[in-house]
Amino acid sequence: MLKLAVFLSLIWALTLLYGEMFSFWVPFLSCSWPHPPSSSSMSDGVDHQRDYVKIAVLTDPQLMDRTSLHLAPKSFALEAAQFYTYLYMRRAFLSSILPSKPDIILFLGDYFDGGPFLSDEEWQESWSRFKHIFDIDMLEQTTNIKLYYLAGNHDIGYAAFHSRMPEVIKRYEKAFGARNYQFTAGKVDFITIDAQTLDGHPQNNLTPATWEFVKNVSKHLSSNPRVLLTHIPLYRPDQTACGSYRSSSIINQRINRAAQDNEILYQNYITEKGTNDLLDSIKPALILSGHDHDQCTVIHKSKYGSVKEHTLGTISWQQGNLFPSYMLLSASNLILPNGSMPEEAISTKVCFLPVQLYIYIWYILLFVMTLLIAVLWPTNGVLFPHYLDGFLRNVRGLISSSFSGGGKKLKSEDEIYEYEEIWDAEGSMHLIKKTFKVSSTCSSDSASVERGNAIMRSVARKQETDTSNPADVTLLIGSDTAVKALPRTNKSKTKMVIRRLVRTLSIISIIAAFNIPLYMMLLFKDWIDK
Repeated sequence: MLKLAVFLSLIWALTLLYGEMFSFWVPFLSCSWPHPPSSSSMSDGVDHQRDYVKIAVLTDPQLMDRTSLHLAPKSFALEAAQFYTYLYMRRAFLSSILPSKPDIILFLGDYFDGGPFLSDEEWQESWSRFKHIFDIDMLEQTTNIKLYYLAGNHDIGYAAFHSRMPEVIKRYEKAFGARNYQFTAGKVDFITIDAQTLDGHPQNNLTPATWEFVKNVSKHLSSNPRVLLTHIPLYRPDQTACGSYRSSSIINQRINRAAQDNEILYQNYITEKGTNDLLDSIKPALILSGHDHDQCTVIHKSKYGSVKEHTLGTISWQQGNLFPSYMLLSASNLILPNGSMPEEAISTKVCFLPVQLYIYIWYILLFVMTLLIAVLWPTNGVLFPHYLDGFLRNVRGLISSSFSGGGKKLKSEDEIYEYEEIWDAEGSMHLIKKTFKVSSTCSSDSASVERGNAIMRSVARKQETDTSNPADVTLLIGSDTAVKALPRTNKSKTKMVIRRLVRTLSIISIIAAFNIPLYMMLLFKDWIDK
């Protein structure tokens, strides 16, 4: 029993180590920074990291709150869901993204689930959790990593909310900064816009402000390629293919407007007019977006040529996507040679995180298998090799007798049988039958008694056929073949069930005693601040 418990404990320990720690190392080990075509790394095969700026891009963490999952605020179910969701994202950030040593981390919006509907106290609580999950204070104080944020609809709402709740915009800007701005990384300009205001009513102050920013960008002449950053993806016709990375069904355009002022309450994509105006004004070489929670790569047509848009999947495993992900983007530090295409300064790679649901399903299956093994495992250990050896010897005997032509001898006068009495823990007697040959010169009387064991043929037959004995007697013939002489009593069956239950509980207790502390250590080593 102890060997079995130790073996199962080791299986559980390896499973927990992989599910709670090693699986988050895999993206870092398997997903490396892409090299822009313009970098010298592409020509000589050497990774010249100074040739490009490394940017990690992630989106839609959507920290759960009282508006999530239709669960009561502060309920155990909601708290548990929040903890394991946050723990997953923190592990992904600390074990998969940060070890890649990015120069810039870019968030594409939707940091909270019910941002516009939260009170100031609830919003601050969510903001504190966001900073803890992504170690914002540590990054700002101890590293040279730059952080850039993009507003999402779950952070500030759509245009219909802005006129009724202007305080939502103010508290967002106080924590995350401006909603419309640009920055430069290497020789690439990044244009960040508040997509939630693009299709708003012109009389809304926020919508004209966003388009004024776009107009100013278009007037500024720059030789650097541009990347357009928008939380809401750009317009595309219905049923437009999204590429092989997408795991969910394609979402078509949907716009809901308020009845009183016709302002937008919800939209999947920017309108077709807004999309064309953006493409013509900014002339991007690449577009990055979020909002959809799943991967989508499309090509837009503008009067300046084709432009690729990458819609990134969520980093959370609780937002409807089984395959969370992030992106590694390399922006060239080198000036493009004459005649080069702007997109040659930019290279991207999508990296997928562990599938948390599959890990939990494996935990459940392993638990069921552990219970079955603990209950059904033979009491006297692993006897399968022993039984197999006896079976093979019997098969060989049958084959040899089949080819001998004389058939199998039922009884040999040169064989005698020796029976040895064995008593088990229940008080039942077992007769072990042993067969051996004697020399034909020996007399039958001298073989009647040997070393105190009963070998009289008549006595043996009597013991084999005597059914008046109340003891539970099992006769083992040959090597391992068991023939039950008498049915076990109800009392012995009850004892057997009790023994198996006690053994099962003992095995489970040993496994739990070793692995529960390991699991708790793995949980909190990533949750506590470093």
